[in-house]
Amino acid sequence: MMPRRPTILAATALLTLAGCGGDGGPDLPPEAAAGRDVVRSNGCASCHGANGQGGVGPSFEGLYGSEVELENGSTVVADREYLRESILDPKAKIVEGYSLPMPAADLGEAEVDQIITFIAALGVDGAT
Repeated sequence: MMPRRPTILAATALLTLAGCGGDGGPDLPPEAAAGRDVVRSNGCASCHGANGQGGVGPSFEGLYGSEVELENGSTVVADREYLRESILDPKAKIVEGYSLPMPAADLGEAEVDQIITFIAALGVDGAT
């Protein structure tokens, strides 16, 4: 009897899993890693990516300190205040090109601070 060959679907799944390796994220300081965990455990990653790489929602990589264009044509610097407002009141300032409304999250102050620290840790190249 000949051994069974993996199907294309099975091979694709194996390659995808192999490409992920570990948690697939950059090495982060403990506080930033805690923020990544909050992002992953509260549904934020479903739009912003497990490691902040973006998707349906804007990327966190290189975001902190950058100028963000909003849907109303104005711009804002993505500092701690802007990020806190965006997390706590997602409809306050919508990023241009991302019209899907972000749901409000029931996060404590410490969790919000951890998320902001995570975003800040994702420098321009996506790592610290």
